[in-house]
Amino acid sequence: MTASHSDSLVVLFGATAGAYGAKLGSDERELILLVWQVVDLQNKKVGTLHKSLVKADNLDLSDQCREVSGLTPEGLGKAEPLDRVLQQFSQLVSSDLKVLGRSSYTLCSDGQLLIRQVLHPETSKKNFLLSDCFYSFYDLRKEFHTCYPSSAAVKDQTIKTMAEYLGLGTDEAEEDFGVWQVKTMVAIIFSMLSEDHVFTEPETVKHKYETGPCSKSETVDSETVIRARGLPWQSSDQDIARFFKGLNIAKGGVALCLNSQGRRNGEALVRFVNSEQRDLALERHKHHMGSRYIEVYKATGEEFLKIAGGTSNEVAQFLSKENQVIIRMRGLPFTATQEDVLGFLGPECPVTGGKEGLLFVKYPDGRPTGDAFVLFSCEEYAQNALKKHKEILGKRYIELFRSTAAEVQQVLNRYMSTPLIPTLPTPIIPVIPPPYTIATGSVRDCVRLRGLPYTAGIDDILEFMGDATGDIKPHGVHMVLNQQGRPSGDAFIQMKSADKAFMVAQKCHKKMMKDRYVEVFQCSGEEMNFVLMGGTLNRSGLSPPPCKLPCLSPPAYAAFQTAAVIPAEAAALYQPQALLPSTRTPQASAAAPPTVTYYPAQAAQLYMNYTAYYPSPPVSPTTVGYIAAPPGAVAAAATATHTPILPQPGALVRMQGLPYNTGMKEILSFFQGYQLQADSILMLYNFSGQPSGEALVTFPSLDLAKQAVAERNGQLLGSCSVHLYLV
Repeated sequence: MTASHSDSLVVLFGATAGAYGAKLGSDERELILLVWQVVDLQNKKVGTLHKSLVKADNLDLSDQCREVSGLTPEGLGKAEPLDRVLQQFSQLVSSDLKVLGRSSYTLCSDGQLLIRQVLHPETSKKNFLLSDCFYSFYDLRKEFHTCYPSSAAVKDQTIKTMAEYLGLGTDEAEEDFGVWQVKTMVAIIFSMLSEDHVFTEPETVKHKYETGPCSKSETVDSETVIRARGLPWQSSDQDIARFFKGLNIAKGGVALCLNSQGRRNGEALVRFVNSEQRDLALERHKHHMGSRYIEVYKATGEEFLKIAGGTSNEVAQFLSKENQVIIRMRGLPFTATQEDVLGFLGPECPVTGGKEGLLFVKYPDGRPTGDAFVLFSCEEYAQNALKKHKEILGKRYIELFRSTAAEVQQVLNRYMSTPLIPTLPTPIIPVIPPPYTIATGSVRDCVRLRGLPYTAGIDDILEFMGDATGDIKPHGVHMVLNQQGRPSGDAFIQMKSADKAFMVAQKCHKKMMKDRYVEVFQCSGEEMNFVLMGGTLNRSGLSPPPCKLPCLSPPAYAAFQTAAVIPAEAAALYQPQALLPSTRTPQASAAAPPTVTYYPAQAAQLYMNYTAYYPSPPVSPTTVGYIAAPPGAVAAAATATHTPILPQPGALVRMQGLPYNTGMKEILSFFQGYQLQADSILMLYNFSGQPSGEALVTFPSLDLAKQAVAERNGQLLGSCSVHLYLV
């Protein structure tokens, strides 16, 4: 039994199988020794001194431990495990108190490490509870410095320096390890009592982590914040608090970091109540959470507020209810109401405050994102809710995860600050050496190479064509680049005549280049330009591009019906005849004047660059450079008059959450039975050229697209669930 003004102290000393002194507990080694003695503060008497060895799971002792303690694995192998030793500790302390006629006690240890860095973390990992007496203790070093202000700073104190300051003549070599330390600590306490020192303000260890909101207007001391890295993605704030068990985390002080897709990235910012606790947390660098080691680094208050701080009154009101368990729901139908969510959760997991315990996440214009947060008053209700993970609401399965107040703020901040029209990077415009003309007629004097190795260059193509190289027009080799400016595996070559093109197609078709065979088709300049603007070409003829740019506008906004143009200022840098003319549609007149086209106008890039391919400048085989479009040119393009594009029939569906190794074949299989062709699919990449996990799919009709979204949304592709949206 303990009390804030105890009439007794239990002087406690311990050692682990690893580091000793200032590094105690920093290496995660287990406790192997406990020594204690009861001190009657009123009568200045002591109880029996007890020494107990502890059997660790790992009996491999460090060299320092062997040298300092004199203990051996053989001796420890006969000891009791920690849980039994702690039971004996409680029983023996109670017995000694009864003998001394006392009823309450508080622990007293040499510093913070034994309690905070050894006992609490180890018992947490071994899944048994410490008694209440271990949540309150006196730090003898702090008490000593309070009693003797002229002594060394607290961080520099040891049992030996405190004894030397008082002139206590104890010989460490005469006593067993641990016994000398406890006897000396008792002598120091008696000296302090003779100076009328009173033990009144014990150190405390929080029993549990408290959740709560954080405002961006708060001041957060950078000396109290750390960054934890390498966390399992499913970790909750309670898991992180358990990792730092024994240290006091500030209320609402765990902020899980999210990536650009709103998913946890394995990092968290943790705010402690003071710098002393933060410094102890840094000593847990590379300690383990399960089988993973966690890196711990210093962070700043500004970083914490950026992640955890919020300004929304709605969020503040939602999080104002204290000691609630927060669950995040993801993948809700956009039409879902509060009643739908409450019905989905059911009576076995009642939501705190009913509808007031629900918070739907929305875009700035009020459109739902499919995310929501739910409050539960206890762990039991939250566990019942988590059992509904991946159950169906409407026609969609719903994901449920533990969440935190900081994650609520982060998600709301992210969506509420999302611009309606995101800013895209400045487009890259190829520098084309003038004044070479690209053929545009119907004469089939060109060939297309498909399936080139991505490392293939101009020299590889010339070697591949062999003797036919002499029949290539000057500057007639056109490498086809993808959206990121990288080789797509295709190239077009302008030959001197249709006969020469026919001979090359016959001779080189399916000939090997490096470790790949290359397909070679005869085509016309018109067909070449059509493919370069996103269409497809095979031996059966032409297929139009899978989608036109206006399809990318969401229903809530007017579509930008603009042709793909090069900015006026930038166009002045190049000879007009070197630029590709615009694609002709079946409805277009043959006599219609060509519109200069090379790169999509910025206004048309509402959500992403959609043109399937971009041509490189014509080469033979000189190299080309690239420059960024001048800012003024971009502005001119946005305000210029453009020729409208005639939209293709069909409807566009956006896929999200694809495995990064997904290809056309996997998507066609995913949509089996929906009458799709390979050219209906466009894989999307991020601006680093890596797969983004998204794709655009054009369906033959709007009804078929709606059917696909209703039937296939949330289904698994590989191990990932795929989300579908009608664009």
